[in-house]
Amino acid sequence: MKFLRMSDVDLKGKRVFIRADLNVPQNDVGVIMDDTRIKASIPAIEYALSQGAAVMVTSHLGRPVEGELNAEETLGPIALRIADLLGRKVSLISNWVENSVKVNPGEVVLLENCRINIGEKKNDDGLAKKMAALCDVYVNDAFGTAHRAEATTYGLAQYAPIACAGPLMAAELDALTHAFQSPKRPLVAIVAGSKVSTKLTILKSLAEKVDQLIVGGGIANTFMLAKGLPIGKSLAEPDLLDEAREIMEIMARRGAEVPIPTDVIVANEFSSHARANKVMAEEVQSDDMILDIGPRTAAKLAMIISNAGTIVWNGPVGVFEIEQFGGGTKMLAAAIAHSPAFTVGGGGDTLAAISKYQIANQIDYISTGGGAFLEFLEGKTLPAVDILVKRATQ
Repeated sequence: MKFLRMSDVDLKGKRVFIRADLNVPQNDVGVIMDDTRIKASIPAIEYALSQGAAVMVTSHLGRPVEGELNAEETLGPIALRIADLLGRKVSLISNWVENSVKVNPGEVVLLENCRINIGEKKNDDGLAKKMAALCDVYVNDAFGTAHRAEATTYGLAQYAPIACAGPLMAAELDALTHAFQSPKRPLVAIVAGSKVSTKLTILKSLAEKVDQLIVGGGIANTFMLAKGLPIGKSLAEPDLLDEAREIMEIMARRGAEVPIPTDVIVANEFSSHARANKVMAEEVQSDDMILDIGPRTAAKLAMIISNAGTIVWNGPVGVFEIEQFGGGTKMLAAAIAHSPAFTVGGGGDTLAAISKYQIANQIDYISTGGGAFLEFLEGKTLPAVDILVKRATQ
């Protein structure tokens, strides 16, 4: 995948427009609860400033109605946090599409929530051209929005004089390309979650590529049911048993495998006070809920992970938020952390597990892309990436 990188472009004296992902959670009074995305966006801003560029940054925040700006959707608090992190003034500019944004080389401004601009979501051509006229260089550093073709993620890249990827975007693409386009084998994917239906196309796509497809959570329950195992009152999707069997057959034809749990942890209720019981997979009772994999299964999966060349992890294999149902995820996290394989983790629950078990420094790349990460796994073309690739070949 060839695309222009920010570091490839002469930014001195240039007007640089950075599309960042600053969509952070805030409480009712506008206090930022988690500034991870803001901190991740700082390197691109600092690099542009160090090169003597006049820097404009924008992002979406929440889901505003186009043409309207409510107090909870302003980037004001984000501007203050960026200023703290940079140690310099960061002005917030409103109505920036219709006005000539005044920013000097060595300065940075934040442009108000881009999703209040009419036509942003539909990638309006006229809006994109107006925004492109504000800059000499467009930088997309928002991988989390790469699966959306919007005015600031696609149209602006189409019409700006130069369009390139920022360091965060480039790092995401490098890691995911490494994992899927030229992986060291065996390639192991861990895909877990409550429903097969939400990840069915991802599972089918991975079944054609990976050597081991580890499933967990409600997804594993559906696969167990497809194999004729009892699952009691566990979360599953009985209407998707044929699809689960098809995925297992695709893997089997390739000499690959979907390991099915041989033992599980069950409880009679979904509660932090519930008693966890270890049973063999074929011994699950009608009133049991499967809430984690058992130690034998966890040990088998850990062995698979230890022999992997590349690991892609999306989702915990049990209800790890409740201590007595976190053993399986904890063992897999430790196995991933100690594996010599190239490892990529992504997805909200995965990030929470990585944080809980304190293995962030032992994962080669942690994707914050969310929906974009999942669509990349699915094999879809990401519009915002596609336009950067097209611009690089023009």
